[in-house]
Amino acid sequence: MYYSAGTYEAFARPEKPEGADRKSAYIIGTGLAGLSAAFYLVRDGQVKGERIHLLEKLDLAGGSCDGRKDVRKGFYMRGGREMDNHFECMWDMFRDVPSIETPGVSVLDEYYWLNKHDPNYSLCRASEKCGQDAHTDKKFTLDKDSALALSKLFMTPEKDLEDKKISEILPDSFWDTNFWLYWQTMFAFQRWSSALEMKRYLCRYCHHIDGLPDFSALRFTKYNQYESMILPLVKYLESHGVSVEYGMDVKNVVIKDENSKKIATQIVYEKDGNPGTIDLIEDDLVFITNGCCTDTSCYGDQNTAPDLSRIKNGAGESWDLWKNIAAQAKNGEYGNPDKFCDDFEATNWMSATVETSDEEIIQKIISICKRDPREGKVTTGGIVTVKDSTDNWYLSWTINRQPQFKAQDKNTVLIWVYALTTNKEGNYVKKAMRDCTGEEVCREWLYHIGVPTDQIDDWAKNRCNTTTCFMPYINAFFQPRKESDRPLVVPEGAVNFAFLGQFAETPRDTIFTTEYSIRTGMEAVYTLMNVDRGVPEVWGSKYDVRELLRAAYYAVDKKPIDELPLSLKEKIVLKKVIKAVEGTDLEILLKESGLLR
Repeated sequence: MYYSAGTYEAFARPEKPEGADRKSAYIIGTGLAGLSAAFYLVRDGQVKGERIHLLEKLDLAGGSCDGRKDVRKGFYMRGGREMDNHFECMWDMFRDVPSIETPGVSVLDEYYWLNKHDPNYSLCRASEKCGQDAHTDKKFTLDKDSALALSKLFMTPEKDLEDKKISEILPDSFWDTNFWLYWQTMFAFQRWSSALEMKRYLCRYCHHIDGLPDFSALRFTKYNQYESMILPLVKYLESHGVSVEYGMDVKNVVIKDENSKKIATQIVYEKDGNPGTIDLIEDDLVFITNGCCTDTSCYGDQNTAPDLSRIKNGAGESWDLWKNIAAQAKNGEYGNPDKFCDDFEATNWMSATVETSDEEIIQKIISICKRDPREGKVTTGGIVTVKDSTDNWYLSWTINRQPQFKAQDKNTVLIWVYALTTNKEGNYVKKAMRDCTGEEVCREWLYHIGVPTDQIDDWAKNRCNTTTCFMPYINAFFQPRKESDRPLVVPEGAVNFAFLGQFAETPRDTIFTTEYSIRTGMEAVYTLMNVDRGVPEVWGSKYDVRELLRAAYYAVDKKPIDELPLSLKEKIVLKKVIKAVEGTDLEILLKESGLLR
């Protein structure tokens, strides 16, 4: 497997790999990573679809990319996915997955046209005082110490950031900046999250720093992620003969390790309470989704709080599978699952889905986001963060294009609400969010959009229906770690198995993205099948001096260099630098970025 850039490799079709007709594949998990591996086996590995078997414990594919309607309780959306134009592997795949709505076009075509006609941007990034605009005004408000610390983090080698928290790297003044407000709520980082992961994000998305305050960098699907992404992909695979075997609870993959040659020899599973095994030979490829951010999700509804009684640190089906595999390693080469799942108090947050058709509530929404959600277009353009809830639930909410579900009544609106802190009482509801019913969560949200307090309880009960989901491991991949804590996509010496998803290690890319899952699927197939076509490299904006200068300009709130708070010595040095670059291409670049007038 090798990386490539440019259209030469991107447009090429690989030759059929040697031995493709002998290969069979068993893919554990039908999240986006597992489905992507199946796709690349079919399209580029040219393995016969009937020889590809997806093993899924649940009765529905999609993993964490879900979205469903419970006829008794309402709509559930555990989370949403934000995409950008440089998700190279994702668009490589979806350009060949047919739309299930529009004949003759791909999912990428459909998505591209939608976001061209209806581009995403927010008109209110944060609110305060019960629905008033907090006027962050696209500013980052970085002080000098914070700006220098971020620059240093950007340049620090990953090895020097292993097992370190953000709070060990950044100054205290950073936590009061708008940059942190945007960053924390958009990506769900915490102060105790991995400094290594934050560095990756800074490097990965420096080309989008201008779009961070108003989400203009982002693109969204038409419907929820299950109907817009998972369902077309499943239908594509089924049309090629790929089978999905539901109810398959995989417990272990037995790996034989002799003379540095590692071979998966057996899959151990349970189905309908009965144990079973699948014996493997070297031509049987196994793709393992190790770990899951939505493992042990706990659901609530309008009148019931989520039941957290079964949550136990380190316990969960995906973690148990990974632990059983990791225990077979001689030198830790299959990763360290305990690093990610041993403290759910550090890795949880909670979401809710509010359904309403009430005109007064919708008018409150319009007053904040300046758009009517019933028009079928971008509404909030990303999350609206409640700035004065940061010491309480730390609440944010968003409304994506409506309807979010094809089965949704055209007169209703679905609001997705999430909170980063689940163990503190709310501003209005004096309970921890994790202990609240859907109705109580709705009360807190209604308070923050400006509903009069004497009407909140009645409106939450009679004008809305709210479902909830507590996710103990949703932020597990942000735990401080070493590189070796996640197994390589294909461990050294592995002959017929690979790891997939958010807890497999691939360089430079960022977890908690659709791209990361798809990239691991592509890399796994290309490596084990020896596909002679380049995997698109992670977009290299961190190596582009134009993007770096532009990012610096926006990071200092669009001030030219001579307006920055510099010391006398720094001003003297700056004057000499400006003189030295006068008449050069560097001067042109500095002026184009805005740093020079």
